Amino acid sequence: MFLPAEDNYKEAEKIARPTISYWANVWRRLRSNKLAMLGLILIVLLVIMACIGTHINGYTYYEQDFKKRNLHPNAEHWFGTDSLGRDMFTRAWYGARISLFIGFMAALMDFLIGVLYGGISALKGGRTDNIMMRIAEVLYAIPYLLMVILIMVWFGNNSGIFPMIIAMTITGWIPMARLVRGQVLQLKESEYVQAANAAGAKTSWILRKHMIPNTMGPILVNITLTVPTAIFAEATLSFLGLGIPAPKASWGTMANEALSSILIGNFYQLFVPAILISITMFAFNVFGDGLRDALDPR
Repeated sequence: MFLPAEDNYKEAEKIARPTISYWANVWRRLRSNKLAMLGLILIVLLVIMACIGTHINGYTYYEQDFKKRNLHPNAEHWFGTDSLGRDMFTRAWYGARISLFIGFMAALMDFLIGVLYGGISALKGGRTDNIMMRIAEVLYAIPYLLMVILIMVWFGNNSGIFPMIIAMTITGWIPMARLVRGQVLQLKESEYVQAANAAGAKTSWILRKHMIPNTMGPILVNITLTVPTAIFAEATLSFLGLGIPAPKASWGTMANEALSSILIGNFYQLFVPAILISITMFAFNVFGDGLRDALDPR
């Protein structure tokens, strides 16, 4: 009733399914996280509406009509109008364009400066590492928002977008640099890095080929959390009157302009930017948490 099984070495070595790359496996794990995918969908929708939202209903963000002041949401003005008769739907998505642009640019600058600074500090080591980290710690001891406010005051009230990005970048890159330094200190003792050093490879080549790719997971997670921080900082500055000058709009300036209308019962003017800021913060935070889990090989 029993026969010996045939030895089929080809079948034993046969690959049952195609191998998948690291990033394909990351995407598969990320897709299984429903909350993270919800955050990603919200981010994509926000970006799309920031691009096309100002052209949907035919109004401009600066067009004033005093006959339509403080109109509640209706069929013509979906988010209502403000105290100057401007369409809040158009202004909200124009503000999304500015707020998201500032958030992404601040995260990009933090990434470029932080990765370069932290990577060089860890690879050089010794006295160079001590000096570079002491400089970073002195800058990090200054409160972030206080530094940004001082820089914006120095630039002036009508400074615009790029001075705000510069103000956020002055100390915003330090957490990224410390994160990259910690990761590189772990990786620099690995065999392939020591082999590259023994072969005479330059520090920039080792950083580009070995260090940055292997630290990209924590870096990407940090970037997704930097964007909402920059957006919230911009909204705070604009709310305090140190942000985007009129007639341009951002979510912070819309919240600031809505304060005078709360006393007469027009709460919707404050709810619109507040809800959009909350949705953006929620989307980036849950997406960052899901990305952190997906990038963790353990």
